[in-house]
Amino acid sequence: MNMILFVSTIAAVLMALGVFAIRMKASKKPATVKKIILPPFFMSTGALMYVFEPFRLSGTEIIEAILLGMFFSIFLIMTSRFEIKDEQIYIKRSKAFVFVLLGLIVVRTLLKFILSSSIDVGEIGGMFFLIAFSMIVPWRVAMYYQYKKLERNLNKPHEPIAL
Repeated sequence: MNMILFVSTIAAVLMALGVFAIRMKASKKPATVKKIILPPFFMSTGALMYVFEPFRLSGTEIIEAILLGMFFSIFLIMTSRFEIKDEQIYIKRSKAFVFVLLGLIVVRTLLKFILSSSIDVGEIGGMFFLIAFSMIVPWRVAMYYQYKKLERNLNKPHEPIAL
C-alpha cells in the first residue's frame, strides 16, 4: 500500500474523530451565527493547494467532487437540528450524526482506495478537499437558516395567556 495513501487515511479518521469531539462539546454551549458560518471560511484556505500542479483537477473531477459533496451534505443536514433551552439556541445531540459521520468515513476511505489505482494521490487529495468543502457549505447554510428561524421565534414577544 502506498505510504501517502495510508497516512492520509489515518489523518482523515483522526480529523473525523476531532469533528465528532467538537460536535459533542459544541452541543453543551449555545450556538451562534459565528460558530455556524466561520468553519467554511477557515476551511477555504485549503484551496491554496490548487496553486500546486499535483492537486489540480480536471473539469469533470471538479463537477464529480462538488456533486458528491452536495449529496453527502444531505445526510449531515438531516442529522443537524437545533433546540431552545433556557432562552438560548443549542445544537441538538443526534445519535444518527455519529453513524452518518462513520458512514462518510467508510465511504471516503473506500473511494480513496478504489480511486488510488487510477488517479494520482495529489489529485485525490484535491478531489477529497473539494468533496469536503462541497459538503460543509450546504450543511452550514442549512444550519444558518435553521438557526435564524429559531432565533426569530425566540425573539418574538410572548403574549400573555388569557384565562
